Amino acid sequence: MSSIPAGVNPPLRILMGPGPSDVHPRVLAALARPTVGHLDPYYLQLMDQMQGMLRQVFRTQNELTFAVSGTGSAGQEATVMNLVEPGDAVVVGVNGVFGGRLAEMARRAGAEVTCVKRPWGEVFAADDFKDALASAQPKVVALVLAETSTGAWQPIEEISQLVHDAGAMLLVDAVTALGGIPVEVDRWNIDAVYAGTQKCLSCPPGLAPVSFSARAVKTIMNRKTKVHSWYLDVSLLASYWGEDRVYHHTAPINMTYALHEALRLVLEEGLDECFARHKLHHEALAAGLDALNIPYTAEPECRLPQLNAVRVPDGIHDARLRRRLLEEFGIEIGGGLGDFQGKVWRIGLMGHAARSKNVLLLLGALEQLLAEEGYLFDHGASIAAANQRWSQAGQ
Repeated sequence: MSSIPAGVNPPLRILMGPGPSDVHPRVLAALARPTVGHLDPYYLQLMDQMQGMLRQVFRTQNELTFAVSGTGSAGQEATVMNLVEPGDAVVVGVNGVFGGRLAEMARRAGAEVTCVKRPWGEVFAADDFKDALASAQPKVVALVLAETSTGAWQPIEEISQLVHDAGAMLLVDAVTALGGIPVEVDRWNIDAVYAGTQKCLSCPPGLAPVSFSARAVKTIMNRKTKVHSWYLDVSLLASYWGEDRVYHHTAPINMTYALHEALRLVLEEGLDECFARHKLHHEALAAGLDALNIPYTAEPECRLPQLNAVRVPDGIHDARLRRRLLEEFGIEIGGGLGDFQGKVWRIGLMGHAARSKNVLLLLGALEQLLAEEGYLFDHGASIAAANQRWSQAGQ
């Protein structure tokens, strides 16, 4: 007879990588609530409530705001595949892995793609897009607000103005942004935006919040060709998330419970207070890392508070130190991707993980492990520097 595996009993981890982030206990408890049908009146009520909360977090009045059943990449594919038809011109800003992924998805949708590029860790200015807008005359321009591979925070507003002056629509990746830094969909005139649950919302991966402007919805409903994905066809999903609740697919019921509770937590804290918390603990971590002579990949004016991408110190083996952090301290941080593989650590302070005790534990663990690796620094300096920053803030 075949043996039966042991039951699920995962180890306790402190998730300080690029995602998923630590999940709040209230969100975990919501996942365990009784499952109802996906057209049950109670579930439909939750859907309405969740849409309202998503509009608040996205800071939009967009009617078509909902959660795609799938991870953040499903949200990315839904926005791209619905807005883009074969032969459309699309301009994509590429300064990291996820800008590159946007370009690849646009190509798969049949677009003629023009990439505007900046070195990894840098961000775009509006002027960077002038030539591409003039030559390509695109239907869509796509940008990453929070580039998870580099820790760079992309300003949107001036580029959005330029894009719309050129007659194009703006599509924005807010996967690592939503809940950690402002995402001003209406004020920035964003036409389509997607995010993920597993970053600053501190919810397990499995849903992708999206929002479409009235112009984007009109474009989707007047396509010349059918969307290549039936599952992600927004013209069908709109009927499920609209007043008629026309059956489309069986939604992940318990994940909806989890996201509903995660959004409640963010709004209970207050968006501005949530952003301030991420910023403060980022500044304390940055002070500690500076005391260890560990530099960031992005310049100070464009660093994400929730995703700290830093250079692996000279002489330190990237994977070995991350493995020891996980095995000896239960702390997960991420390694570099693409051009940054083996050269960068990505330290997340996202959602429930953005707490002072996590910053102190990580800095203390790094000091111990770096000392054992022969790295020279002023012992205790990182903890003192972080505490000084909190003291300045009155905490």
